[in-house]
Amino acid sequence: MKKHLLPQGKKLYKANMHTHTTLSDGRMTPEEIKAAYKEQGYSIVAYTDHEVIVLQNHLRDEEFLPITSFEIVTNQLMAEIAVPNSNRTYHLNLYSFDPENTVSSAFWERKIWKRIEHIKEYVSDEMRAHQTDRTYSVACMNEIIAKAREEGFLVSYNHPVWSLQNYSDYAGLRGLWGVEIHNTGCVLAGLPDTPQPWEDILRQGERVYPLATDDTHAPKDCFGGWLMVSADQLEYKDVMQALENGDFYASTGPEIHEISIENGVLHVACSEAVSVAFTTERRDSKQVTTKDTPITEADFDLTGYLEKTGNGTAISPPYVRVTVTDACGKHAWSRAYFLDEL
Repeated sequence: MKKHLLPQGKKLYKANMHTHTTLSDGRMTPEEIKAAYKEQGYSIVAYTDHEVIVLQNHLRDEEFLPITSFEIVTNQLMAEIAVPNSNRTYHLNLYSFDPENTVSSAFWERKIWKRIEHIKEYVSDEMRAHQTDRTYSVACMNEIIAKAREEGFLVSYNHPVWSLQNYSDYAGLRGLWGVEIHNTGCVLAGLPDTPQPWEDILRQGERVYPLATDDTHAPKDCFGGWLMVSADQLEYKDVMQALENGDFYASTGPEIHEISIENGVLHVACSEAVSVAFTTERRDSKQVTTKDTPITEADFDLTGYLEKTGNGTAISPPYVRVTVTDACGKHAWSRAYFLDEL
């Protein structure tokens, strides 16, 4: 029997999950963000202004859904950025399951930088009552992630390359929902992310998803990376459930129409591509490539791989993921599907 790994029969909604507005350090108002993204076919935007949750539910309409969220920053040098952009830093986005929620224990008023002090007008006494100090450490980040999950947030780990971080900074992170493997703003800054941190965390057994985002601050940052979210309808609960389940793929260009498995054969259908590859936790990966006729389908016999991983010899938790590359060098990434899902 064929099993669809990427859900079929639902609607696909284009989403940017990392956005800043004039409320913090962006150059576009929340309304301008909505207009720009809707014009380009987006249905979902997460408003992740820095340090404070500011509701944008008034922007909701039948074709547009704002996600209640915010970004927190924890620098290695905890003083007010003594040498700008020189020290390592954790950036996490928190996405609320409750569209009306403005309170998170991850809030820390001290971290509202001087250049975005205007956002303090949105700080309430309730926020102040729930705030928590932060330190630059894996242990502190894990406490924040765990508490955020308890409080009803999904948590993403943002742009590790731009953040000047390395394996020691992220390998011990637990409970993340997503990891940015593309961030348009960071690409334009000359510090593009890669799938490596995501891959490293997957090999720890963490079921974490790949994110392609814009990290929008200005018009030039827009429309470079997105998620295609598979949900029954454009309702907040449905979309957040789809995100939590990993019912989406990340892309900078290509489309993935189908990922399914039947009798040990993984089938991929996609928009025109020059390469379709599957990657595993071991050196057991394959790809179909072309120099002439574009690829729109590819099949991979996983029988041998499944036999090897099923015999108890796997060092890392077994999984399979798909990457589609088009003629312009743009990519689409599926999430990782672990052995129990195959």
